[in-house]
Amino acid sequence: MLKVDVLNMDGKKVEDIELNENVFGVEVNEVAVHTALVNYQANQRQGTQSTKTRSEVSGGGRKPWKQKETGRARQGSTRAPQWIKGGIALGPKPRSYRYTIPRKVKQLAFKSVLTSKVQEGKLVVVDKLELNEIKTKEMVNVLNNLKVNNALVMLNEKNLNVQASARNIEGVKTTLVNTMNIFDLLKYDSLVVTKDAIKKLEEVYA
Repeated sequence: MLKVDVLNMDGKKVEDIELNENVFGVEVNEVAVHTALVNYQANQRQGTQSTKTRSEVSGGGRKPWKQKETGRARQGSTRAPQWIKGGIALGPKPRSYRYTIPRKVKQLAFKSVLTSKVQEGKLVVVDKLELNEIKTKEMVNVLNNLKVNNALVMLNEKNLNVQASARNIEGVKTTLVNTMNIFDLLKYDSLVVTKDAIKKLEEVYA
């Protein structure tokens, strides 16, 4: 049975919450985490790099010298790959790097990282995150009360005041349960989650 403290925005314990072991207590699978991370980073690539082939480089329309009797190697164009300012042989062209991995592998990766956060004491559960206005200073005070400085703040649904207040804080990022990614989960030291977000995570991944 996994139990963690639930804190309020002042950093004081208000209750305990029991976590689903199928989500927060699995055996950590590093291979799945690595597979999901590489997949995410590959899918983020724009794939817009490009080089010109010999047919795309300007110039080189005529044969630089006649085929025979010069004593030099035969050449057909000054824009062949071996020439300075020539085309690039086998260079990169725009393409998509996207590929998919099995859904169960991706889910296992998420659950492995969530389990690691619990084991390392880096999971901070708050009863709610609500601000009356967009105020960065107030969000900083909340994070200080929770004793986190490098954190991913996970919400169940959009909250403009919280998201905008955290936007300019260095080392802090907000995300939603349905838009989180493996890169951010690994990048940030602590994971601050609301009670509602915990329930949503358990519904999605249990």
